[in-house]
Amino acid sequence: MLKISTYPLGPIQTNCYIVRDEAGNCLIVDPGEESARMIRKVVSQELTPIAILLTHAHFDHIGAVDSIRDRFGIPVYIHEEEREWLSDPKLNGSAKYPGLPAVHIRKADHVISQEGVMEVGPFSFEVRHTPGHSPGSVSYIFEAARFAIVGDTLFKRSVGRTDLPGGNTGILLDSIHNKLLTLDDDFIIYPGHDASTTPGDEKDSNPFLNGF
Repeated sequence: MLKISTYPLGPIQTNCYIVRDEAGNCLIVDPGEESARMIRKVVSQELTPIAILLTHAHFDHIGAVDSIRDRFGIPVYIHEEEREWLSDPKLNGSAKYPGLPAVHIRKADHVISQEGVMEVGPFSFEVRHTPGHSPGSVSYIFEAARFAIVGDTLFKRSVGRTDLPGGNTGILLDSIHNKLLTLDDDFIIYPGHDASTTPGDEKDSNPFLNGF
């Protein structure tokens, strides 16, 4: 059985997730900041990292990618529509905030070009393209473990912002309706910020999803 741990990182408290199996292999999802802290977590738990998965390429989700990739010698996965965003501060949003350093990340090792089942080492999960917050946003669905990591697409009683490059409210709502709310009501949704939720709870109480 898979286990997931949540680590809010950096000034925006972006959720980084470590998904581990019973053998101690792990996936690191959205390491946005605090690379030294995350490296210590992995080493202290005697985990074997397999890959870094990115839900999208905004700066607060990618800031620690290169440090962690280099420390463990693991590949990085990003959707093809944001392959250029990693190294471009204007696209990844870091240029928007003068008080923060510009984020330049090297190219991803693997580009996700289609939806469906994806296998990375011993891990098998489904990738769903969930654009709207950004054009290359994806969600990772771990069916057997009954959870999904959705980035900044859907939050507890909220949805992702759409005023950044490539954002589109209509597309975002379509992604939520057709790709996330179709999961079973008791699925655990792990977002890019704040607390987890479920499709059932969001159908009942999310004010942005009235009518869904």
